[in-house]
Amino acid sequence: MELETGTVSIVRFAWARLLGLDDGALGDGGTDRLRHIDDDASVLTFVTLFGREILAGPGWAVDAARDIPGAELRKHSTLLALSRDHGGRGLGEAQLYFCDTLPQLEGSPAVVSSEAALIRALEQRCPPDDVAEAGLARMGNAVVLLGEDTTEDDASPTPLAGAGYDLREGILAHMAVLTPPDERGRGYAQRITAVAVEEAMAAGLVPQWRARTDNTASQRTARRAGFAYAGTQTSVALPRD
Repeated sequence: MELETGTVSIVRFAWARLLGLDDGALGDGGTDRLRHIDDDASVLTFVTLFGREILAGPGWAVDAARDIPGAELRKHSTLLALSRDHGGRGLGEAQLYFCDTLPQLEGSPAVVSSEAALIRALEQRCPPDDVAEAGLARMGNAVVLLGEDTTEDDASPTPLAGAGYDLREGILAHMAVLTPPDERGRGYAQRITAVAVEEAMAAGLVPQWRARTDNTASQRTARRAGFAYAGTQTSVALPRD
């Protein structure tokens, strides 16, 4: 699946701002690695986006990485080694996906809710690491999927999966999905993701998906939901002085 030209331009514009570059920096047709130096940065980030490389962080890191190939900088181990003497702490290596096509799902409409109590109930069914990574309870745009036989008389319906998004640069809807281990493999994540994607696109946003490189299930859900691969992001956190 390919993204429309207009969508690519919007994503480039948003990420240029996210990385501290000029608004048109990622759409200038260049091929050289772009660099943004911020000596007060709390994160060192290497991004590949639609074939372009961007390194953003303190000057010492940007200078040290000048001759390191992009294929190496994409590795989490490389950025950790680069920042070891400066207290670098791993944040991970991930793939970036975007979507500009409304999802098509067969069957009856999904039964969903945005009640905070149901979002908390869903999180209680999931491992703490998954809950922290998704962060649904912190999102202002989160919904949970309920069983199709749920009725208004149900006192405490069981949430099967949840999805939501955070706003980035007023343009991107950064998606997250959360499914309890005992509910996985049943299509619930794809179904609730479709609901969240539709809501984001109705708000005029471009849905964005970030999946760790070792999380093949997340990558598979993204592709099934109509997301197209666009690049990578590798980051390490740097201590504040």
